[in-house]
Amino acid sequence: MSQLRSVVLAGGGTGGHIYPLLAFADCLRRHDPNIRITCLGTSKGMENDLIPPAGYDLRNVPAYQLPRKVNMDLVKTAPRMMRATKATRAILEEVEADVVVGFGGYVSVPAYLAAWRRKTPMVVFEFNDPPGVANRLGMRFDHQLALGFPHLPQTVPALKDGVVTGVPLRTAISRLDRPALRAQARAHFGLDPNRPTLFVFGASQGANSINQAVAGAAKAITAAGGQVLHVIGARRDEPVEVPADLDGPYVTLPFLREMELGYAAADLVLCRGGAMTCAEVAAVGLPAVYVPLPWGNREQYKNAGPVVAAGGGLFCDDTDLSPQWIERELIPLLTDGHRLAQMGAGAAAFGRRDGDEALRELTLRTVER
Repeated sequence: MSQLRSVVLAGGGTGGHIYPLLAFADCLRRHDPNIRITCLGTSKGMENDLIPPAGYDLRNVPAYQLPRKVNMDLVKTAPRMMRATKATRAILEEVEADVVVGFGGYVSVPAYLAAWRRKTPMVVFEFNDPPGVANRLGMRFDHQLALGFPHLPQTVPALKDGVVTGVPLRTAISRLDRPALRAQARAHFGLDPNRPTLFVFGASQGANSINQAVAGAAKAITAAGGQVLHVIGARRDEPVEVPADLDGPYVTLPFLREMELGYAAADLVLCRGGAMTCAEVAAVGLPAVYVPLPWGNREQYKNAGPVVAAGGGLFCDDTDLSPQWIERELIPLLTDGHRLAQMGAGAAAFGRRDGDEALRELTLRTVER
């Protein structure tokens, strides 16, 4: 395979676009420390907090949200997109890009347009059902399509010709040995080394319904012999009141950057159903109770559904989640080591840890075409 000299990665706005981008960038750099990696973002996205500290060059371009219906914004879209595409193409020329790899988000739109006009090979990475607006546009051009999950070609007609690579994951997660790190992780959080541990988190901003239900069941969980590691969300304004007189540890954190430590400490996860969450939890072989977001197009049910079908988790609707549900359904699961082991094996069988390497191989083949 030919050597990559300069790669442009486009993805921003949310962690679901940025984290796989960074994992892929790390993979490229492991193979070639001298490769030039340029990341595209916008001035308002999370990428400004995540990409430069990771050691990668971030170039912000004037990307805009594509309107989903006919209105005045649609009239403004063409000139805006021309400006954004022109600015992005100038970056591709400057860095002499061999390939553009897009991970979705508004910034991917001018990246795809600029790559098409410059005749630069293009890879579109998608792991959502349905695909995002930006990636749907990118798939209209000559491209190679990489998919994060094996069910997508069968369930989404637009993705039927994609190549399943898996989701690029940080090596701290893709190489995680949970049993070997468990004692260290529990000590790190001040947890009991022997109690079954429930790891709770929403998205990056938390989830109030999850927070209130678990805190409300704190006495029952600890009385049953369990303990809780609870990431409540750094930007949540709702108070989470955890009783003080508990029979075991209940540790709360506003945010956890080292998610691998949380996974290592856990026996069971209670979480939303974002695509990145599903990829990580399955890859490390953790059983999970998925509480998908209760609005939108049921995307999170589609994300977590194949993991649940493989035996790696179960669903709880957001409207059903309550302290009573946790006492009735979750606590018996948390304290049943045999059932947890079976579910963990189901999750691990569905998940994969080599998404970064598989995406790199596909990118190399795309450049060689």
